[in-house]
Amino acid sequence: MSDTIAKLELNGNTYDLPVLKPTHGPDVLDIRKLYGEADVFTFDPGFTSTAACESAITYIDGDVGELLYRGYPIEQLAEKSTHLEVCYLLLYGELPTAPQLADFTQRVTRHTMVHEQMHYFFRGFRRDAHPMATMVGVVGAMAAFYHDSTDINDPWQREVAAIRMIAKLPTIAAMAYKYSVGQPFVYPKNALSYAGNFLNMCFAVPAEDYLVSPILEKAMDRIMMLHADHEQNASTSTVRLAGSSGANPFACIAAGIACLWGPAHGGANQACLEMLKEIGSVDRIPEYIAKAKDKTSGFRLMGFGHRVYKNFDPRAKVMKESADEVLELLGIHNNPLLQVAKELERIALEDEYFISKKLYPNVDFYSGIILEAMGFPTAMFTPIFAISRTVGWISQWKEMIGEKNQKIGRPRQLYIGPAKRDYVDLRHR
Repeated sequence: MSDTIAKLELNGNTYDLPVLKPTHGPDVLDIRKLYGEADVFTFDPGFTSTAACESAITYIDGDVGELLYRGYPIEQLAEKSTHLEVCYLLLYGELPTAPQLADFTQRVTRHTMVHEQMHYFFRGFRRDAHPMATMVGVVGAMAAFYHDSTDINDPWQREVAAIRMIAKLPTIAAMAYKYSVGQPFVYPKNALSYAGNFLNMCFAVPAEDYLVSPILEKAMDRIMMLHADHEQNASTSTVRLAGSSGANPFACIAAGIACLWGPAHGGANQACLEMLKEIGSVDRIPEYIAKAKDKTSGFRLMGFGHRVYKNFDPRAKVMKESADEVLELLGIHNNPLLQVAKELERIALEDEYFISKKLYPNVDFYSGIILEAMGFPTAMFTPIFAISRTVGWISQWKEMIGEKNQKIGRPRQLYIGPAKRDYVDLRHR
């Protein structure tokens, strides 16, 4: 029970609302009994002021630009850790010991192959289908193949499902990419790292070996790590809502992938690259900067600013380092798209308008540059985001399943439709 009570006066009555104290962040008013006691709902479109759950996984302080995974700053993890180590941290709550990490890495590595019959699913899609459409279908269909890990009430089956999805999502995404370009599927290799294996499955061909660059491997690992979880965002909330109904874990993750596909969420880095292509050349940047400053133009610079971060996106700082390393490695100096990106970055960091509005380049801006430089088409940006966020979705889903007072999600509404009325016979209308 909370030590602090807020008082709500309504229609001559007073109601006590307990004030809950989080580890970090603002206090939270507990309104769970408000409807039953006062017969009123709260109205909060987009849930921007509503805590829908308790969680011990990720914390964001948007005012200071801070992101913590289980209490660890993302900058420290990006510098010292790896994606699979972060996966372990998010899933189990603590950084692993060396034996624990070795065991976890082996379990993930041994599950990277998919059932051979799943290959037939891809043939049912058009070659020009968006890889996200393919992933939604194939991931949802995993429940038809892995019956031994769909019982959400069995802790071991939940564990197996978690490992399977972390391991197999890169394989499925790579297969979606290969199918879209008409190349044969490349099977995973257990000798490669998680990020290196994904790059190999995307860019290797059976006719010759593909040598994974350590710099590109590190950049991909960072992209995955930085996108692993991000509090109660739209796709994570979707996974939790689907899971609250008792749906199997594969269906829940497929729902998360579908939500992530939206251009305002996971599609932001794709939208950013498409914007760069629209600008086309450095000499047209002033025209678009003027549009961005003109509120009546309807034009918005993608990849700048963030809904949550009111300061610099902490992930963007790390991603900028990777972007510089990748561009230097690949010797990309004459690519018009990347020249536009670098000039836009310079302006955003120096122009008083952008500084005053805190429109700094965000993680989507830099990740899009990296993926473009690596050779990925823009349609693959969101699938890579889905691979990265899978562990966050699963961690949040497992946490929700373990809640003692877990209930099916059921938001209320402010009804503004017609009042009750009688049916009018067809001949009298």
